[in-house]
Amino acid sequence: MSRFVQDLSKAMSQDGASQFQEVIRQELELSVKKELEKILTTAPSHEFEHTKKDLDGFRKLFHRFLQEKGPSVDWGKIQRPPEDSIQPYEKVKARGLPDNISSVLNKLVVVKLNGGLGTSMGCKGPKSLIGVRNENTFLDLTVQQIEHLNKTYDTDVPLVLMNSFNTDEDTKKILQKYNHCRVKIYTFNQSRYPRINKESLLPVAKDVSYSGENTEAWYPPGHGDIYASFYNSGLLDTFIGEGKEYIFVSNIDNLGATVDLYILNHLMNPPNGKPCEFVMEVTNKTRADVKGGTLTQYEGKLRLVEIAQVPKAHVDEFKSVSKFKIFNTNNLWISLAAVKRLQEQNAIDMEIIVNPKTLDGGLNVIQLETAVGAAIKSFENSLGINVPRSRFLPVKTTSDLLLVMSNLYSLNAGSLTMSEKREFPTVPLVKLGSSFTKVQDYLRRFESIPDMLELDHLTVSGDVTFGKNVSLKGTVIIIANHGDRIDIPPGAVLENKIVSGNLRILDH
Repeated sequence: MSRFVQDLSKAMSQDGASQFQEVIRQELELSVKKELEKILTTAPSHEFEHTKKDLDGFRKLFHRFLQEKGPSVDWGKIQRPPEDSIQPYEKVKARGLPDNISSVLNKLVVVKLNGGLGTSMGCKGPKSLIGVRNENTFLDLTVQQIEHLNKTYDTDVPLVLMNSFNTDEDTKKILQKYNHCRVKIYTFNQSRYPRINKESLLPVAKDVSYSGENTEAWYPPGHGDIYASFYNSGLLDTFIGEGKEYIFVSNIDNLGATVDLYILNHLMNPPNGKPCEFVMEVTNKTRADVKGGTLTQYEGKLRLVEIAQVPKAHVDEFKSVSKFKIFNTNNLWISLAAVKRLQEQNAIDMEIIVNPKTLDGGLNVIQLETAVGAAIKSFENSLGINVPRSRFLPVKTTSDLLLVMSNLYSLNAGSLTMSEKREFPTVPLVKLGSSFTKVQDYLRRFESIPDMLELDHLTVSGDVTFGKNVSLKGTVIIIANHGDRIDIPPGAVLENKIVSGNLRILDH
């Protein structure tokens, strides 16, 4: 907007100014509509309907984006949730399991969010295909877990992968290897939305292709897109027709997100007889989780509040571990019938996340996203369950990968559990420096994964390598200065040590 127009709008009365802004908004919506129509004309006939659904979805989101102003929550209305709206897991577990576990399991569908690439860990292709334990990938472990359930209880729990256009092709290629597993695997795709220019707010894409110069013009709009995409795929109706009642949704890189029979039983046999349409697993915050979204009471409903929605003046309060003690693990149990009802009423309300990006050519764009957990306020009789930390074991970095590859965890039927030999249940704090960021560099620097059963804290910085059978205990800090290299010798035992410069080993 030119300076003159800005001054003009200021000079007008408040009422006039809002009318003026409304005109600008309508003009912008019209421009975007025209651009989207132009893009749609470039869709091949077999992709036309699908592309039209995507672009219509984007238009609705864009319309809401233009309507909303300022932070999406009024801080004064945020309250701690009532005691009974977040149940301790122990209480849920104490109810035990029913005799008919099989019939309860047969009403479940497991959905894994599989839209992400492994780029942040230096890998090409879907993140779910990175090897995390004994050469098993995230996807291998997921299939093993569900196959184990189906064999143990003689059930038919299907696995559904929500892919994005970035991961779909590679994932489908790999699925053939599970043909002989006792798990039915389905996939559906997230929407594909156009990124918009930060200045003009118009789509960057000129046609529907996403190759060549158009590669960066499109994005998958966050996991909040699951409701519309699942519904549009036809799978929602298929599963309801088969008698399925709940989906268990989680991130595929959260190795702690296994099917929990106690939570499932709590949903299928609610203690007060009132069916619960949405369960969010939360867990206690530590200093490492201060940015995680938290459950609050807002206008009489449970509501997920993310750090991006918090007014700047209250960010420190939001991060406080004493006021907001829990955060969302993104392990969610959701009623299929409720998703169908709300989707058909267009009643799923999720705050818009505005995610700014800079493309390779330097162009500033924004992408509009939503988060799956934000819909909790649209469902009836929602509940938080405060679960043990072990149900939140995400692998976002090679530091996380080191933990799950180590002897801190044992692997059984695709599930990782903390080793009984670890004397305290907390996970060590591990910080590997930039030389370890890419998976291939990380693997090259460890001849074997160290013994970490007694480790509290590990920091590694610079050009460092580890020989075979190294043991790390207590607090270990290894810092190679620029130009130096530190090789930890095979069989070394480092307990409460600082190693720096030229491999001087000092007591800590």
